[in-house]
Amino acid sequence: MSKEQVSISELLLSLDSSELQEAERVRAAFVLSDRGGTVLSSLVEYYLDSSSSQVVLLLSSTREPHHKVLLEKLNESLNRPGTRLAGLTLLGHLIRKQPPWVHHISQSAVLPSLLRCLKTEGDVVVLITGVLVLITLLPMIPQAGKQHIYDFFDVFGRLASWTYRNPGHAPVSHLIHLHAGVYSLFHRLYGMFPCNFISYLRLHYSMKENLGTFQELIKVSPDQNSGCKYQLLLFSDNMS
Repeated sequence: MSKEQVSISELLLSLDSSELQEAERVRAAFVLSDRGGTVLSSLVEYYLDSSSSQVVLLLSSTREPHHKVLLEKLNESLNRPGTRLAGLTLLGHLIRKQPPWVHHISQSAVLPSLLRCLKTEGDVVVLITGVLVLITLLPMIPQAGKQHIYDFFDVFGRLASWTYRNPGHAPVSHLIHLHAGVYSLFHRLYGMFPCNFISYLRLHYSMKENLGTFQELIKVSPDQNSGCKYQLLLFSDNMS
């Protein structure tokens, strides 16, 4: 281990110190650093182990072009099962801080990794966290719709089906949170891509295998302007 790595490790151990002066000294040391790859990698790894709120504050102040290293480390965490939940949580915290480089996520490997996670993951807590990240991120990367619009719709279809079928036998309390996330995603997608999303709903839920999900989670009601209006039921009978 190099002297630089030893120094960073020592600083990290004091980052969440109960001694205010010591914690402030450590934060200042990181702020004054050049935020190179070693520093950013160490901060991300420390968060994955500790969920430190101080690390979130430091990482959210990362400036371009150092954000590239940060996004690479976040992508690594999303692709490791053992760090996926913590990585999604960190990504969510950073997105809500709205750093100036947030729009670059649409061109990074982070977005495909997030979408792949939501399409394949079987852990309900990871799905809840991931869908909340996607809902928050979408308005910040509207340009991503050109390439990933049908990935977004596939995520909705998969999570709606997962909520209805509950293949992971998740507890009702978790299903309610996931259902609320799917509800919010429904409104986000309808608000951003109304025509494309309605076309997707008509095609996807015309298939026999999706009829149960449609009847339990989605309903069609008359609408004076368009003839019909799709609505997502926030709470269905099987969750009461």
